[in-house]
Amino acid sequence: MEQAESVDEIESALRFHRNSPIALVPTMGALHAGHAALVEKARTLAPTVVMSIFVNPLQFGDPTDFQRYPRTMESDREMARQLDVDLLWTPSQLDIYPPDVQIPLIDPGDLGNQYEGAIRPGHFAGVLTVVSRLFDVVRPDVAIFGEKDRQQLELIRRMATKQERVEIIGVPTVREADGLALSSRNRFLTPQDRELALGVHSAISRAQEEGAHGVPTAMKVATEELRSLKVEYVELVDAKTWQPVKEDFIGEAILLIAAKVGSVHLIDNAMVRIG
Repeated sequence: MEQAESVDEIESALRFHRNSPIALVPTMGALHAGHAALVEKARTLAPTVVMSIFVNPLQFGDPTDFQRYPRTMESDREMARQLDVDLLWTPSQLDIYPPDVQIPLIDPGDLGNQYEGAIRPGHFAGVLTVVSRLFDVVRPDVAIFGEKDRQQLELIRRMATKQERVEIIGVPTVREADGLALSSRNRFLTPQDRELALGVHSAISRAQEEGAHGVPTAMKVATEELRSLKVEYVELVDAKTWQPVKEDFIGEAILLIAAKVGSVHLIDNAMVRIG
């Protein structure tokens, strides 16, 4: 596995791979099995797999949250090596946002201000800006993201479609045996908090079971399963338009959930067939 830190180093390393497709797996580190699934998918799509590790300050509204985000570079390097990543890029903040270069924030549009964007103002502008920056440097043919952050995935797809420069592939959420979606933040859950966190997956399962009975029933059972959590939002949105569904909706919807468990912000989602 080759390793690069600066922009010059990654561009130099990639010169020898430009004759064939390149897949990019952007991460913020604290790697787990969910990231492994992204690399495994990338390996089927391109002969060269680049993984980036960069904790992006622009997507954190709270500086304390940015400082607290887990950084496990030594174990991340070892995991990337075991996953047979071809190039591991670990840029610094000055590499991504050089002080002598003006990098404008990318407007995520109306969807970027809804749901997760409503409780984390500016979050998606920060996400799209750093992803665009990574694309500018690596120039991948395909980039792979997890479906756990489905709203993020949708916004990145829209950005990439507009710019017509990279194919975006989503990989299904990887879960623990009990259904909890893997997340780098799960390590901050106490044993008691972790038990409570299972209510998120229970809400998803119940909504999928009752979706045939319509929107009100699906929302009712999901809300009941979340009663022990501090719910930040729970929404059923049209899978095509991303607008909240009406009570008479029939078709594929996405159940979006965010909840605070202890100090940890958890998000999850799933497709629900309504009607």
